[in-house]
Amino acid sequence: MKKFSLILVLLFNIVAGHVWCRPETKILSDCSVPHPRLLLKGGEEKKLLDHIASSEIWQRLHHDILSECDRITTLPLLKREKVGIRLLAVSRESLRRIFFLSYAYRMTENEKYLFRAEKEMVNVARFTDWNPSHFLDVAEMTLGMSIGYDWLFDRLPEKSKKIIREAIVEKGLKPSYNSEYNWFLNVNHNWNQVCNAGMTFGALAVYEEDSDWCRNVVSRSVDALQLPMNEYEPDGAYPEGYAYWEYGTTFNVLLLDALQKVFGENSLGEAHNGFMNTAGYYENMTGIKGDSFNYADCGSEYGLTPAMFWFADKMNDPSLLWVEKNFLSDKYRENYLKNRLLPAVMIWGAKTDIHEIVPPQRLLWCGRGITPVVLMRSSWKSPDALYVGFKGGTASSNHAHMDAGSFVMEADGVRWAMDFGRQNYESLESQKLNIWVNDQQSDRWKVFRYNNFAHNTLTVDGKLHCASGYVPILGISEHESFMSAICDLSPVFKESLSSCRRGIALVDKKYVMVRDEVVALSDRSHTVRWTLLTPAEVKHIGKDEIVLEKDGKQLAVKVVSKYPVTMKTWSTRSENSYDAANPGTIRIGFESHIDAGASADFTVFLLPGGSMDCDLSKNIPLSRWEIKDIAN
Repeated sequence: MKKFSLILVLLFNIVAGHVWCRPETKILSDCSVPHPRLLLKGGEEKKLLDHIASSEIWQRLHHDILSECDRITTLPLLKREKVGIRLLAVSRESLRRIFFLSYAYRMTENEKYLFRAEKEMVNVARFTDWNPSHFLDVAEMTLGMSIGYDWLFDRLPEKSKKIIREAIVEKGLKPSYNSEYNWFLNVNHNWNQVCNAGMTFGALAVYEEDSDWCRNVVSRSVDALQLPMNEYEPDGAYPEGYAYWEYGTTFNVLLLDALQKVFGENSLGEAHNGFMNTAGYYENMTGIKGDSFNYADCGSEYGLTPAMFWFADKMNDPSLLWVEKNFLSDKYRENYLKNRLLPAVMIWGAKTDIHEIVPPQRLLWCGRGITPVVLMRSSWKSPDALYVGFKGGTASSNHAHMDAGSFVMEADGVRWAMDFGRQNYESLESQKLNIWVNDQQSDRWKVFRYNNFAHNTLTVDGKLHCASGYVPILGISEHESFMSAICDLSPVFKESLSSCRRGIALVDKKYVMVRDEVVALSDRSHTVRWTLLTPAEVKHIGKDEIVLEKDGKQLAVKVVSKYPVTMKTWSTRSENSYDAANPGTIRIGFESHIDAGASADFTVFLLPGGSMDCDLSKNIPLSRWEIKDIAN
């Protein structure tokens, strides 16, 4: 094997987790690769076309991209129109159009795609700026412009190249050295990944113009990237959740891939740390029907994810694409054509044989770290399988909600226990709410969707969770008759409970059991509320039970406790004008009053089919659950 270049040694060390605390990196290697050099080198088109010809699925995807490019040529050029503080929608559409059109030209050499790509790039190059005050907008615009400039370099007129090149430097790269805008260099979340990917692509695209300065841009990005890559430790769980994994991790992969292609040919090696294992997190975060466990500020988005093809190739694990295989179907055509990075699937999936994609072997995935999660299911194949996503963590992390201990649950093709996810940011920012601070007094916790009252967790005395409290996953069991996990909720109830633990089990692959054990402080009695957010209709409420119905299916919710409980429902419509309306949803559950200093336990059985039959012998204290200790 050839020796790694300096940049690849650096990248391997980052991925392997050995250089998290190191001084600023200086890249000494030079860029000797001619244009096109980003993602798909010159001369690689034929090999890619041969792969496309090998499969009807790849052929369809390829032709869908070309058809979409034909449609793009009929659309008006983009305008610099902000929504609130953001130009992001325009930047993303610009990236999508340029990437698609550049791909179409390289694959077909049809000049109509070249001419339209040139128009798109010159058009946005003439914007007054790319909105550096919200630097994600600059990053995505720069990335798209860089791909187009690099991929079409030999065919663009010199006049247009000059306009595009100057825009990449003046409106993309140079603003990143303004301290008012470049705070993304020092954060550990998706902003770092996205912004540094954009800056790296920009520097590599115009490298010949000032190689020393461009090397410094790349060095700075590689050095900064250490911060978010550390967040995947130790197992690959991504603190910001499903949608932000897709965002941050995909741009992280774009950056790594671009550097590999430019500075060396070797792979990143056999690094099985948090980052390289994170594809397992993303795949298991997808429920039975394709909906995600959308905790934190994550919406209901789902669909084809290009980065998963990169990970499957690097890990030599086709099973990582089991969910992606479904999203490749024509059923999701409208969805994947909206993906601005879709051509990357063609590149990173160039070694993928669709017929070799098999389901994962494990039914439970657990990740520790800042936002620990446990994800379990009864089957990867059955459309009626049970699925449970269960989380710990802290409300003080980026994009987090007060949802420690919360879970989602599916059975019979229905998501019975759901999460609202995010509310549109502009709808809150326009009301002068500061939702980007996570301390206890933050405006963020005034938002109904963000506080604990709207999540599938416990609330004590009608109070907010302690925002700084951290809830770890204590242990798990992968036994198929009792897949389970336990978390310690005590840190979010410091003012009312001396102890609080929650265990969730998937019993005999038939139903779900949620057991909570609490010990009240001795100062006074306390009221515990158990909440489940659901899109289902309440068909029956009894003394200790509720029956839900949706899509012709039923779920029985049965409570077992020595303490008296009062079954209740609560509306999901807030009195605050800024809160989303949340139609078609309701909160169900119960309340119970706990004496001062008393211990109490509550077990809730979630029973698909509506029957109240369950094995009460499984309802044993959490201390007797046979779990593997995994506490951080």
